[in-house]
Amino acid sequence: MKNVLTIAGSDCSGGAGIQADLKTFAAHGVFGMSVIVSVVAENTSRVIDILDVTPDMIKKQIDAVFEDIPVDGVKIGMLSNPRCMAAVKEKLDEYEPEKVVIDPVMYAKGGCPLMEEDSVDFFIKEIVPAAFLLTPNIPEAQKISGMEIKNVQDMRDACVIIHKKGPKNVLIKGGHSIGDAEDILFDGKGFYSFKTKRIDTKNTHGTGCTLSSAITANLARGKSVYNSVYDAKEYITAAILHSLEIGKGHGPTNHFYELYKKAGFEV
Repeated sequence: MKNVLTIAGSDCSGGAGIQADLKTFAAHGVFGMSVIVSVVAENTSRVIDILDVTPDMIKKQIDAVFEDIPVDGVKIGMLSNPRCMAAVKEKLDEYEPEKVVIDPVMYAKGGCPLMEEDSVDFFIKEIVPAAFLLTPNIPEAQKISGMEIKNVQDMRDACVIIHKKGPKNVLIKGGHSIGDAEDILFDGKGFYSFKTKRIDTKNTHGTGCTLSSAITANLARGKSVYNSVYDAKEYITAAILHSLEIGKGHGPTNHFYELYKKAGFEV
């Protein structure tokens, strides 16, 4: 079994962050491990408060994993401030994991900032270049690229700009656009499009976390970048299509839909 680590914030409501990552890892047959960088008091409707873990404790969690267990893939999610980012970057440089998928979590589903505004420049300079694959949504891609994105060609142009900042591969997610949900992957040489019909649901809490975690699990299992994204896109589409009516706001996706269906459970 492959071992995959998530470095991210904790979502007490279970739909996003560390909790979504670990569920996704389990659904993909890999052993999930976690380093918590922030404790987020949130639910399907709002973010109440954020408590960041100290940089020293972040580094010790990472040490605890790497000194004992082989790590086949790393997913990095919420990093709220430069202190957290610097701690994670120090350990990435030390342990040099190959398959690092970075999801630049800047906003919660309801729009609440999860990355301090003055942290973006540090993130772009220090964290973005460490990515084997960077997976921003359109608002995040606009921040990182410095350009407005209105259509698919803009997404392609932004991919190129972001790729020049260091990541080996860039996937811009089109969930915030109008029409079909089209994602654009750029590997430094060519573009690849992943398009699915938009699903009419408000239950999309944690979709970005889930997609990036699914990609990480697929990469850890030896799949190509294209196939990792393709299969993860299929997975998240089914998880959204069969999302859960939990909470008063944006409910979570159904991480175990296919497993529950095969087991004969009601889903």
